[in-house]
Amino acid sequence: MSVRKKYPAGFKTKIVLEILKEEKSLSQISSEYGIHTTQLNRWKKQALEGLPQLFTDERKSLDTIRTGYEKQIQDLYAEVGRLTTQLNW
Repeated sequence: MSVRKKYPAGFKTKIVLEILKEEKSLSQISSEYGIHTTQLNRWKKQALEGLPQLFTDERKSLDTIRTGYEKQIQDLYAEVGRLTTQLNW
């Protein structure tokens, strides 16, 4: 059974930047670091998909998440109240 390798984010970033520079071919980078080209393509795709999120306003997304959590907490407290009333009845 093979063991999965886990690479740190900084290492992945370094490799993806090399891929995006296009100074070396993907196969050259693959042989240099010993990582399969399919994995390199996945990292590149993941990086390119995540780029637009870097330029969004994080406060808006945090406020949205916070609002969702507060609503969920209120719903859970309401459910606890209903269940407690049913149990006491």
